[in-house]
Order: sequence, then structure tokens, then C-alpha cells
Amino acid sequence: MDNLSDGSAGRAAGQETSSPDSHHPDVRSRRRVAAVSTAALSAARLTLPGVMDAEGRVDESRLRMHIFKNGGVSPSERGLVWRFLFGMYPCSSTALERSLLQEQLVVRYRVMKRKWQQFLPTAVRMHLNGTDAELVAAVRFFDRRQSEAQRQTQDQSDDVRDRLAFLELQAQILFERVTFDQTELREAIRIIDKDAPRTNRDLSYYQGEGSGNLLVLRDILITYAAFHPEVSYAQGMNDLCSRFLEVLDSEVDTFWSFSCYMEKFSRDFRADGLHRKIEVEAALLKELDPQLYAHLVTDSMESFTFCHRWLLLGFQREFEHSDALRLFEILSCDHLELISQQVDRARYQERLARKHSKEDNPESELPVVNTDFTFELFICAAILLENRETLLQCRDDVQLIQFTSRFVCMLKHNNDVAGLCMNLY
Repeated sequence: MDNLSDGSAGRAAGQETSSPDSHHPDVRSRRRVAAVSTAALSAARLTLPGVMDAEGRVDESRLRMHIFKNGGVSPSERGLVWRFLFGMYPCSSTALERSLLQEQLVVRYRVMKRKWQQFLPTAVRMHLNGTDAELVAAVRFFDRRQSEAQRQTQDQSDDVRDRLAFLELQAQILFERVTFDQTELREAIRIIDKDAPRTNRDLSYYQGEGSGNLLVLRDILITYAAFHPEVSYAQGMNDLCSRFLEVLDSEVDTFWSFSCYMEKFSRDFRADGLHRKIEVEAALLKELDPQLYAHLVTDSMESFTFCHRWLLLGFQREFEHSDALRLFEILSCDHLELISQQVDRARYQERLARKHSKEDNPESELPVVNTDFTFELFICAAILLENRETLLQCRDDVQLIQFTSRFVCMLKHNNDVAGLCMNLY
């Protein structure tokens, strides 16, 4: 029985960071395994017009507007943009503040990961049956990298060591009272160990020596599950987290960005949350196309369950990979929700005006707006409407599954993601 390394990718958090060049495609192809952290990016500048000021603060509204209007950002900007977009870096922070924050996040993640590893030492290394040649080879690579990382730690200056030691003491105090449920955590790790090794193996990022990134992904998911027991781990999280890891190319930065994302969307991974989203999708289609809605809720078909994966993963598997990343950015910029907030403020002002008007009466109250209709639901509805004739010909769940299989191939040859979103807008 072979064992995988502890997922540190041969580095201890805070011991090695990547240079700005590490995000250049040629350099990444040579290094192949995600860095622990990318401290140099905290001082990097966005080149998007009018988005970042001289001290490094980001105009969040302009950033989100740019993403929506331009159909995403360029791959060269994506890593830094996502750190702001998903909340790892506060948009109000300066470059100096981010450099200090980065050290804190690195140390906290290291303490968190070490805590569950000490609690379940037998789970530190993922067991293999020896049939996956790439992962078996990655074990030897990680063993070499781990010893190299330990040597690099000795090269840190005394000031850096003292600062990191103080941050570690703070982190230990912060997480001192955190306890784990052994049964639940073991079950989460069991599922993660099934899902992580087969995540996006078709992407070059996870091939060859890059297969080691699957170990990094595993550690991130276990650390998240351990410290978020109310959410733990559910299938599909590996695909979402993989998206962050590929773009950010950093273990620490991926953990915190993924955690920020899950603060908003963790409910989607619970049965009640996703059921509610599918209900809202059905209500939206009923409003837009009553005939198609009525057809999809017949007894021979399970109402809208075929949309489950689309909504859970943000169409990650339905579009060509680069287009799926762009669509994820567009959905995550919350532009539709920001417009809704502006509308709500305008409606509030109108209510005040009506309240103080002599003509005011109870019947003049404005109707309540349902904020459950988020942008991905409109994307889903647009796809259904574009394929209504084919869907109307489906008579049972088997035919629906056949449709979705053909549909994935069709979408992967259609790269007009921005056009689809702009038409909806």
C-alpha cells in the first residue's frame, strides 16, 4: 500500500511563496505544484482602468461592473482579481495592509491544518492502491520537496521568524477551543479521498507532476470540513475548490477564497437549499414559458432535477473550460444583485414620498420584490428557452438525460458566454 504525502506539497505554510513570475504560464508549467502562498501578489497592481488607486485600494463597484460588461477578465489578471472578487483581500485594503494580512492568513491556515492532522494523524497521508502511476510518482516528488522546504525555513531572517511566531501564537489562541467530531470528520475525509484524486484529471494543471495539486486540493477540503462542521464536505465542493486552486495557484489563498465563497453559497450544498433554488427556477420558467414548465412537471419526469448540476457548480461542466471560468466570474460579480440594491434604494425613496403624500393610501403600497431570482437562475432559464423545442419532445427522465448529454457537447462548441449574459441583461 502506497501513501500520499501530507498534502503540504513539500512546503510548510509560511516557508515558501511564489514570485510574480510564477503566474506566467511558462513558469507555472515548470513548477507545476501550487505554492503555499503568493505574498508577492499582495503588492501587485490591477491594470483595469479606474479600478485601483495609488495605494492599492480597489473600487469594488467598478471592478464588478468591468467583469460584467467585458465578459470576465483576462487570464493574466484573473488570479489577482479573484482575490478581491471573492473577498480574500478587502477591496478597501492598501498594498501594505494586504502584505500583513497575507502573513496572518498563511499562519492561521498552517495552524488550522496542523490541528486536524494532530487530531487524526492516520489521515495525514492518503492511502493509494498503487494503480495510479501519476499519484504514486507524486509521492516521491513531494518527499523531496518537503525536505527542501524545511531547509528554506532556516534561511528566514530573525525579524520574520519573530513576527511569524507571534502570529502563530495568536492563531493557536484563536483556534484553541475548536473541537472535532471524530466520526463526522473521518466520514468527510473518506468521501474527499474518493473525490479529490479524480477531480479534473483532464486538465493539464492536474497532470504529470501537477497531479500533486490533487493533494493540495485534498488538504484544503479537509481543513475546510474540519473547521466548518455545519457544512462539512459534500460532493461537488471538490469541483468548485479545484476552480479556485487552478486560478489562484496557491494553497492558502485557495482555502480562504473558497471559504469566503462558501459563506454565501454553502446552503446550496444542503438538500433544502438546492431544493429551494430548483423551486425558484421552476417558478421563473413558469412565468416565462408556461407551456414548457407544464411539460417538465409531468408525472413521467422529475421536475427540474436535471438542472441540479448546472446550478450547483455554476455550469462548470457544461461549457468549455475557459468559458466556464468566465461565466463563473460573471455570475460571481453579483451585478444583477447590485442593480437590485439600487432599485431597492429607489423604491425606498418612493415609499417615503408616498408616505408623506396627501394622496397616500394603503392600496398604493409597492409590491414586494423577490430577491431569490439570482443571475444563474436566469442563465439556466435562457438555456431552457433556447432548447424548448427539444425539451418539449422529451417524454421521460431517460430522454432528459440524453438531452443534457448532447447539450453539454453543444455548449462546449459555443463560446458566446458573454453574449448570452448580455442578452439576458
